[in-house]
Amino acid sequence: MKPVILAFPGMGPLAAELALMLGAEHLKMGWRHFPDGESLVTLPPDLAGRDVALLATMHNPDRLALPVRFAAETARDLGAKSVGLIAPYLAYMRQDKRFHPGEAVSAPSFAAFLQESFDWLVTVDPHLHRNRDLSQLFSIPAAHAAAAPVIAGWINENIPDAVLLGPDSESQQWVAEVAKLTQRPHEVLRKIRRGDRAVDVSLPKNNALRQGTPVILDDIASSGQTLVRTLTQLRALKTAPAVCVIIHAVFAGSAYEDVLAAGAARIVTTNTIPHDSNEISVGSLLAKVTRTTGAKTWQFLLQSGPQKGVPKNTH
Repeated sequence: MKPVILAFPGMGPLAAELALMLGAEHLKMGWRHFPDGESLVTLPPDLAGRDVALLATMHNPDRLALPVRFAAETARDLGAKSVGLIAPYLAYMRQDKRFHPGEAVSAPSFAAFLQESFDWLVTVDPHLHRNRDLSQLFSIPAAHAAAAPVIAGWINENIPDAVLLGPDSESQQWVAEVAKLTQRPHEVLRKIRRGDRAVDVSLPKNNALRQGTPVILDDIASSGQTLVRTLTQLRALKTAPAVCVIIHAVFAGSAYEDVLAAGAARIVTTNTIPHDSNEISVGSLLAKVTRTTGAKTWQFLLQSGPQKGVPKNTH
């Protein structure tokens, strides 16, 4: 029997894309709320003996985490052979140490919460800091896809004169990778965070910025303040209007409108989080990493023999 992909609301188009690439069946699931706010998740009943993957972006995780867990446990109750999680955006990865007395260290706690229900997990460019790899947080097979290739492809097709800008030192590695793939110049800014919504950036006075189209690359746009400050400085340098290319379109509150108001000519994001700015699909990337990470449980992937480098499933 074909594996099954069950998508949470908003993830239908990506689920259909993945199902086609993986040879899986995309089935609908239900999720509604009672008047008191409790969730009721309903899955298709014919899951016995089948490998199941839930597709749920973990944006707004406090609202979604319990329904995702209910769905995973229900799939097992209905006889699913295995249950994996495809989370294009994976929340709670940055708080990996106690910065102030009494704070929760949420990254390992959230990882433990998820792996109680899933056999494997895949995501796209998690916001890791001191943990260099998902294997430091998860004991189940867990892997991520890097969005750099599809972002580079979009830039090559749409902005051939791009000058790439990374917002901080943490972006150095992946911005350099996009620059390598596009063969375009790049700079990395210095960011000083003064609070959740207060950010200063220093912009290099590079002549290349005036000779091409600045493309600001960031992995997550949440408050949007880094982008706003960068755009303000680019205007002062009288560069061409900048394009912002973001992996995860969190855009809390009025962040999206704030970035446009600051002078962005265009905001382009991947579809890890559904948003009107989505133009770059990560479907092919997720399909590839799912083939390797889920291969120990998705039997149809093993018909041509085991794939190399797949972690051992601990369940």
